[in-house]
Amino acid sequence: MAHSHSHGDTADLTPEQKEHQRFAARILAILLVPLAVLTFASLVLMWPQDTASHIREDTGIVRVPGTTYQRGTITEVTESSCDGEVGSFPGDTTICATLTVRVDDGPDAGSLQSFRLTSAVYQSGASVGEQVRMYRVPLEGTEAVYSFIDFERQTPVMFFVLLFAALVVAVARLRGFLALVGLGFAFWILIEFMMPNLIQGKDPVIVGVVGSAAIMFVVLYTSHGFTVRTTTALVGTLFGLLLAAILGLISVNWAHLTGVTHEDDFILAASAPDLRMTSVVICSMIVAALGALNDVTITQASSVWELAKTVKSPWQLYRSAMRIGRDHIASTVYTIAFASAGAALSVLLLIQIYDQSLSDLVFEELFAGEILRTIIGSIGLVLAVPLTTGIGVLAVSVGRSAAREAGSGELDELDELEGGEPLVEAAGSPRSPSAGAGDHSAFQRPTD
Repeated sequence: MAHSHSHGDTADLTPEQKEHQRFAARILAILLVPLAVLTFASLVLMWPQDTASHIREDTGIVRVPGTTYQRGTITEVTESSCDGEVGSFPGDTTICATLTVRVDDGPDAGSLQSFRLTSAVYQSGASVGEQVRMYRVPLEGTEAVYSFIDFERQTPVMFFVLLFAALVVAVARLRGFLALVGLGFAFWILIEFMMPNLIQGKDPVIVGVVGSAAIMFVVLYTSHGFTVRTTTALVGTLFGLLLAAILGLISVNWAHLTGVTHEDDFILAASAPDLRMTSVVICSMIVAALGALNDVTITQASSVWELAKTVKSPWQLYRSAMRIGRDHIASTVYTIAFASAGAALSVLLLIQIYDQSLSDLVFEELFAGEILRTIIGSIGLVLAVPLTTGIGVLAVSVGRSAAREAGSGELDELDELEGGEPLVEAAGSPRSPSAGAGDHSAFQRPTD
């Protein structure tokens, strides 16, 4: 049977190395099982109920009763100058457009509606045959009024989502499919657990840590298998999450981050009176650390267990693994920085446009919040590397020691193997003397 996942091949492991891993997995389980029980018990006890009672319906975007979403198809595009339009300036030479749209559904299906597009919206592209979304506002005693919302983006978005999923499954096969399942679980926890709890005014640190820990338990084991490497990485990841939560709380209070920087933030605060906007900032810092932590801890744990096949000295093993970790830290810091810069590119452009000192603008909440979110996630990542390495080395050392103390005799069947695929004999069948590729050391006392 082929391995479905590979952070290293176990075909070249000796029986004593497999025995070391089995004992190490037991030691790590003693630490991790109570954390798992605590996490999922907290998840059940904190599961949100009756979120609707914490939301005010008389605030936010005011809509006339009976307002519906409708779809339409562009039948004509007429260009014209933006000069004289709302938001334009005298002598404006940019191009705006008027759309003629056929309503495709609802009580007015087949009717034509006209909408004026600003230059910024029109420049994104608008051509005959494309679909748009509209509000239909019913008015008593007269025809309903339509207003343009946006272009219909369902088709292109779903195309790229399905393309991504197909490529992940095609290249990574079963492990890729399981990673997508784990990703779906992560968004389910985010939407059904974390967001409702924040709306109800629950403590953001507890909500963020419990929700993120539950995500990591499921995502790591689903994507990488129930292996000693995954368990090592999970311990380091949980440490990084806890550190990000603590630093996030300190930074929000110290830097006086309010969480209110856009108009939508004011609407959100008014619509959910029990929601503390600072809670959103703290929880976002914890969630932002998830992806990078998962990446570096899995890689670091794999490095330790691969090096442990040949390196016997614990100190030498730690030093060798940390050399790999330092390279990974350097590359991941760049990744986080560039990802954040790409997401905040419009904010960075404002710095260039505003006629103010960069040193003044960068410390305003709009910019400072993004900087702190990136920095705190990076701190958790950097410190998770030596901790994960240390846990891995300790597990290797304890596993070797425990295997030596177990005494001579036949090795038990192994439950924790790399690649997530247990190597188990048929029920009731004894291990043959040829186990270990003809090496009879399987019946000897393991040694270093």
